[in-house]
Amino acid sequence: MLVGEIREKLKRRASKKKAEISRRFFKTGPGEYGEGDVFLGVKVPEIRNIAKQYQNFELGEVIQLLKSPVHEERLFVLLIFVLKYNKGNWLEKEKIYNLYLKHTKYINNWDLVDLSAGYVVGNFLIHKNKKPLYVLAVSKSMWERRISIVSTFYFIKNHKFNDTLKIANILIFDKADLIHKAVGWMLREVGKRDTSVLEDKFLKSNYKIMPRTMLRYAIEKFPEHKRQAYLKGEV
Repeated sequence: MLVGEIREKLKRRASKKKAEISRRFFKTGPGEYGEGDVFLGVKVPEIRNIAKQYQNFELGEVIQLLKSPVHEERLFVLLIFVLKYNKGNWLEKEKIYNLYLKHTKYINNWDLVDLSAGYVVGNFLIHKNKKPLYVLAVSKSMWERRISIVSTFYFIKNHKFNDTLKIANILIFDKADLIHKAVGWMLREVGKRDTSVLEDKFLKSNYKIMPRTMLRYAIEKFPEHKRQAYLKGEV
């Protein structure tokens, strides 16, 4: 009953035009990274608003939506995860963290990862053994590899950079463009907080071999003269 109610609320906010744009934007065509993903065409702020209405319900009542072929239904559950995690006690946070890692198969597009991984996985592991992130970093699943690096955003926000740099080194030769972008994004976030750490501990030794997209993302906020020096290999 509850699941049906949520689905109906999402459908009422659906837009065929937005769904068509989303299918193109999230690459749902044959052979693309989001192949087969189904979109209703609901904006993220609207999904957030619906999630807030259901954040006090037990996860067991909505978890089946995470296995849905509909993108917005999976995002809804992940936003519930984040809301409940933020409010939860230690045992509740651990439960949500474990559920998250148990269901990574369904966290299978970049926005699903980016809107949840740092808030759940990164938050949970910041003062714990980081081994789970390194297991994810060598996964055959591109989405699990993206979870591994994006989760470290929570560490970065707390000025802890080592694991970001270590995982970036693991992923530096990854073949997936979405991993290049994610790693570059996290490196950029390190640099926004401490440029010398980014340059001395990663860029200067790797900028000539790292994927061009990764490099461009990482140095995006540099002064133009320094950015050009890295792009031209003159550092």
